[in-house]
Amino acid sequence: MASSIETGGAWSTMEDVFLCEAWLQICHCPVTGNEMKFFHMWKKIHAEFCQKIPESPRTEMALSSRWKLLNKEMGKWRDVLAKAMNLHKSGQNRTNELIQAQMWFGAIGGGKKSFTHYECWEVVKYCKRFIIIPTGPDVVLNETPLRDSTTSDSPLDSPMSEDSPIQKEPRPIGRKAAKAKKAGNSSNHNSKFLEEIARQNAIRIEMEQKRQDMEVAIQAECAQEKEYLRKKDIEKTDRETMAMDTSHMSPETKQYWKLERRDVMRRRLFQDDGPSNTDWLNDQNH
Repeated sequence: MASSIETGGAWSTMEDVFLCEAWLQICHCPVTGNEMKFFHMWKKIHAEFCQKIPESPRTEMALSSRWKLLNKEMGKWRDVLAKAMNLHKSGQNRTNELIQAQMWFGAIGGGKKSFTHYECWEVVKYCKRFIIIPTGPDVVLNETPLRDSTTSDSPLDSPMSEDSPIQKEPRPIGRKAAKAKKAGNSSNHNSKFLEEIARQNAIRIEMEQKRQDMEVAIQAECAQEKEYLRKKDIEKTDRETMAMDTSHMSPETKQYWKLERRDVMRRRLFQDDGPSNTDWLNDQNH
């Protein structure tokens, strides 16, 4: 059995989005998507996926298995979201619909507490399999409903296959229009990929800036610590100078320590770190 590293490991959000985009392009292609066989469908989806993520380790079987999971969860999300939209009360905002849908999804999610594949949903929510057709109140003319509320042509009420392509469209667009649309989609995918790269670069730059700021803060803290130790050392030396016993010293040595004590007093009184008053002794010795 292949390891998780060999098969690609955990799926990222970007991989899920590219898988949904590849499925949408191949299965909804008006040129080849209407009567495509299951084997050829996933072979084309895999090729399209690898164009978006070159050298991807994901196999056709891995894509098919992942799509079954995404398809199942997005199908449940479509159902609960449609139910929340139908029960939407006047004066409530859309956030309340999403909260209600998440509650229902958690109740039927099979252990999954909330729906998290919002990026994938944005890709497929307008295709025939997942589109939500809101049902409003019945319109009555001369006490005769213009629409029978007991029947619905919404895809919410139709059985949904997990693997087969979509049903044949009644009027597919032409080959030229399909190629132009595919070229436009490719440009859109490239722009999304570049946006993701820019976002990752911005995160990297921000982390690098934080690291540099931390280094500067550490250097400033070290400088403060060194300055504190330097002042403590000066204070210790000053105390020793003031406590020096000069009774047994020669007159010249006594004069030296007298001037040193004067320097200490001057620093204490005026906070002056100027040259020592005994420098002239050094000058005379030269």
